[in-house]
Amino acid sequence: MRFSSVAAAGVIAISASTALADNHLVFAPGEGPFNWDNYNEWAANAPDLSGQQVTVFGPWLVPEDGYFRNVLAYFADATGADVVYTGSDGFEQQIVIDAEAGAAPNISVFPQPGLASDLASRGHLYPLPESMGDWVANNYGAGDSWVNLGTYTNENGEKELYGFFYNVNVKSLVWYNPENFEDAGYEVPETMEELRALTEQIVADGETPWCIGLGSGGATGWPATDWIEDIMLRTQPADVYDAWTTNEIPFNDPRVVAAIEEFGWFARDDAKVSGGSDAVATTDFRDSPKGLFESPPQCYMHRQASFVPAFFPDDVEFGVDADFFYFPAYESKDLGSPVLGGGTLMAITNPSEASSALMEFFQLPLAHEIMMAQTGFLTPHKGVNLEAYLNDTLRKQGQILIDATTFRFDGSDLMPGGVGAGSFWTGMVDYTGGEDAQVVADEIQASWDALK
Repeated sequence: MRFSSVAAAGVIAISASTALADNHLVFAPGEGPFNWDNYNEWAANAPDLSGQQVTVFGPWLVPEDGYFRNVLAYFADATGADVVYTGSDGFEQQIVIDAEAGAAPNISVFPQPGLASDLASRGHLYPLPESMGDWVANNYGAGDSWVNLGTYTNENGEKELYGFFYNVNVKSLVWYNPENFEDAGYEVPETMEELRALTEQIVADGETPWCIGLGSGGATGWPATDWIEDIMLRTQPADVYDAWTTNEIPFNDPRVVAAIEEFGWFARDDAKVSGGSDAVATTDFRDSPKGLFESPPQCYMHRQASFVPAFFPDDVEFGVDADFFYFPAYESKDLGSPVLGGGTLMAITNPSEASSALMEFFQLPLAHEIMMAQTGFLTPHKGVNLEAYLNDTLRKQGQILIDATTFRFDGSDLMPGGVGAGSFWTGMVDYTGGEDAQVVADEIQASWDALK
């Protein structure tokens, strides 16, 4: 499930003249933890695009549009191009209208790959420069995953690379209170085997290891879908995960049922979850992590995505009262270090010399580092200086992305809405309430069949 903010639309125009008129390069060249040598080398050989305009359309609004403007200023400074960015909270509807009318911008910023894939299949996207596929594979953590996630079928049924991911997020996180761990003598687990052993140790010590809450109004159940997706990536190869999200393998396949039951190992044991298993479905996901900070602690761990600190008590200080670790993989299964998350991607919707140059600019570490230093921007780019991140929280998540061997999007977002935002949610509520995993999986598959 995705979370997003909504604000008013805005338009920003940038050119070499305006960028330098008031020294509007947000970070002075040569200063700060940025890859200036790499940028300067690129700029010295950049094409002269004076008089050419590049239009970019996307969902970023205040203040993100301003941060993005600061990135584009370095491209404008090096090439002389004019860059116009338009942000809209109605992007996903408007880009379809513009593309069908032949009035698409040069580059579009898609908040998720589904719409980009659809437009590619209708002939409204243009392939990225040929070198970018190999570049992404070699320079992004889990590079092959990002190439695959940006590769779509065109109107002729041929697969081509259309999407370049820029700004992603991480869901495979477990939050904890370092002081509580230290007081109890617990260490951060590095494998799933160690995480399960820690869970059992905390129970043996008479404490409760987990806080889990699925409550979310009409969307109750969605946090459990993230658990299942993460477990699928840790128990099955990525191609099985992909087949599951498209129903090439049925939802009631034994491998999926086993993942549901593994979630149950954590969530359906009264001794392992705060409030007992009966409280899992009724506890609001926003309230669930607060047990980490009570005295005595009501739990020691909480699995949730990077947005969850927004629901921590106001006086919680990261690194002191709260920290996180990577939701670990099984050492025994040899499936690498998979990461679940999401992200935005750039695609060419109206090709030009300047748009190709801008896409190549986005490969530079600096094009990521300028965003990293300003806002909650994450990148799998292995060439960036991690010191450029705005804070330690982002820096640690950036390292997780770089270390990843596989990256996959939220599976429920890839399924039909009636399943991914319907029967999957309600099925997880039924399961935590005591229903058999096979019965739940059968019912979800039946709902998928009914949509075909």
